[in-house]
Amino acid sequence: MAVSRRVVLRFPRSLVDQPIVSKLIRDYNLDFNILKASVSPREEGLLVLELMGQSKDFDKAMAYLTEAGVVTQPLSRDIRRNEQRCTDCGACVVMCPTGAFEVDEVTRKVLFEDTKCIACELCLLTCPPRAMELTF
Repeated sequence: MAVSRRVVLRFPRSLVDQPIVSKLIRDYNLDFNILKASVSPREEGLLVLELMGQSKDFDKAMAYLTEAGVVTQPLSRDIRRNEQRCTDCGACVVMCPTGAFEVDEVTRKVLFEDTKCIACELCLLTCPPRAMELTF
């Protein structure tokens, strides 16, 4: 079964110069889209990727990453909305390029679907009450 998952990869300094993503493509038949990257020599690295491929290949690739020392987690763990701060103003709805926000037609509340989020951070910049939080 084909899957598409957004993941955050954190590399220790010792792995920043290793061809990790190349191995995901070559050995595990995964396609990728880089959503965000911060990788510098002799520093920790951070990659936010959308990985696409067969479920069994994805699972094997995640096991490889863990064994290699790369910390992985779903992107949705890093994007949060502070419900106490949110005023349902809708500023995020018009700015989001992926449609991760929508207004419930009945309640007029803004709904956030984190699985659609690509961590572009536009909602952080446009949210008047600063209800959106990015933790990576």
